[in-house]
Amino acid sequence: MRRALPLTLPFALAVALGPAALPATATAAAAGPPAARTAPPAAAAAPDIDVSKVRAHLSELNAVAGRNGNTRRSTTRGYTDSVAYVKGRLQAAGYTVTEQPCTSGCSSGAGPNLIAEWPYGDANKVYMFGSHLDSVSAGPGINDNGSGSAALLENALVLAQRSPAMLNRVRFAWWTDEEQGLNGSESYVRSLSSAERARIKAYYNFDMVASPNGGYFINHITSAAAAPLKAYWDALNLRPEENTEGAGRSDDYSFEQAGVPTSGYAMGASARKTSAQAAKWGGTSGAAYDSCYHSACDTTANINATGLDRSADGIARALWQTAVAEGAPGDDFSLSAAPAAGGVRPGGSVTSTVSTATTGGSAQPVALSAAGAPAGVTVSFAPSTVTSGGSSTMTVSAAAPAAPGTYPLTVTGTGSVTRTTVYTLTVDGPGGCAGTEAAVNGGFESGIPPWTGNTGVIGAFSGRSAHGGSRYAWLAGYGSTRTETVAQTVTVPSGCARVTLSYWLHIDTAESGPTPYDTFRVTADGTTLATLSNADARSGYVRRTADLTPYAGRQVTLAFTGSEDSSVQTSFVLDDVSVRGG
Repeated sequence: MRRALPLTLPFALAVALGPAALPATATAAAAGPPAARTAPPAAAAAPDIDVSKVRAHLSELNAVAGRNGNTRRSTTRGYTDSVAYVKGRLQAAGYTVTEQPCTSGCSSGAGPNLIAEWPYGDANKVYMFGSHLDSVSAGPGINDNGSGSAALLENALVLAQRSPAMLNRVRFAWWTDEEQGLNGSESYVRSLSSAERARIKAYYNFDMVASPNGGYFINHITSAAAAPLKAYWDALNLRPEENTEGAGRSDDYSFEQAGVPTSGYAMGASARKTSAQAAKWGGTSGAAYDSCYHSACDTTANINATGLDRSADGIARALWQTAVAEGAPGDDFSLSAAPAAGGVRPGGSVTSTVSTATTGGSAQPVALSAAGAPAGVTVSFAPSTVTSGGSSTMTVSAAAPAAPGTYPLTVTGTGSVTRTTVYTLTVDGPGGCAGTEAAVNGGFESGIPPWTGNTGVIGAFSGRSAHGGSRYAWLAGYGSTRTETVAQTVTVPSGCARVTLSYWLHIDTAESGPTPYDTFRVTADGTTLATLSNADARSGYVRRTADLTPYAGRQVTLAFTGSEDSSVQTSFVLDDVSVRGG
């Protein structure tokens, strides 16, 4: 949320406030009787958003800030790494994500806006849901505005997972440079043509939705746009109020100035809770809604889980009510390939399991096909048609004339709808085994996929450097109890005299002596290949290897795990992972 400035400025800068963390007794009182907790019928089909998953996103954003000077300001690496985390999660869920540079009106060096649209429903009726992703310089910005950003992200992921029949379009946005003047959202709105603005039927903003001593505030509470947000909080007997503190101070103002109907949730910033509000919602009268507003203490300890939960669920109710088709969801399915990449020598073959899942309506027949294979490469499926919920073995075979190179194969499932996934094939050159690279994105330069686990550790952070390129995975390094893992599934090359896993690891520590307090473990399908510790710390990167020959021809999950005890930091910085036969 942007600090309030005099109204004589060209525009008022804005903060959207968020639902407050209440004492246990106050939470029970605010919830009302059981009957009052029933959601409105129009929103009954909306999902219940798991607040623990929202809080997990907040933990990742907090870790990003911790590695970048305790800030996620728009002009810092803390912001660009926040963008990378959100983008990676969205891409893994199937979204096409656009990074929109803010080249006009933003602070020099500000990172991009992030836009993701769920591509179903009427494209002429778009409902936008947004939050700012940046923080101030003084702190990590976990309530302001990690809370809105994380609640929005989990809603986007659940929408993709459920994939209901859509009536209208839903577009998600994470804004840059809000704290410096609503600059990212203003730049976006300016970039829209009049026709594009007209397609946006409402914009919903979520800024500070977990304030510890907060209240339940709604922007333009009596407007038609606000109706679904208000209906849900009314159903919880919360008796929300107009967001007067946040008026003109957050990204909804950019849309409001362009004539787009707006609303949103907020729980309050530096303004103080009145005695009447304390009586209604609990909390402390006369104290700020968020005493850590724009401060270093705005960490994960500054989050009201109750308010965050109610906000995340309210977003889902509004999204479902405005954009999801009424009645039973249409028949739909998801499609994935595991592993998502593999290597093959001319004359050989490689397999992957193509899996489907019913995500809406009833199970249906799904016909499988693949496109993008080069000359000399064939793709077959056994079986070629599955019922959603089932799986098929995809075999990719390369004849002797197949040209060496890396090829993205588009795997398509066709039923009542069409779904696709990408399998990355590497065809080795003559001589075979020596050139086969089974790891994908081993240098972390191409974003997140196919890495899984604690993917917020992947990025380019201040205080550490890459072995090659600019990105790496920084595991542990907190000085407190923590375990983090990154992993990917690979097909180990076959027909090789030896297959070697190699990786570059920089271990630095504040521990002293030979006792292994903090550890780094490498595993293949859970079997330990190597264990290192703070006792192995060196001044720079060291190349490490492990023998994967016993796994030749198999799909295995390689995992790299850093673990710390309760005190004194040890950082395990991983880069340039490779799996090659020779």
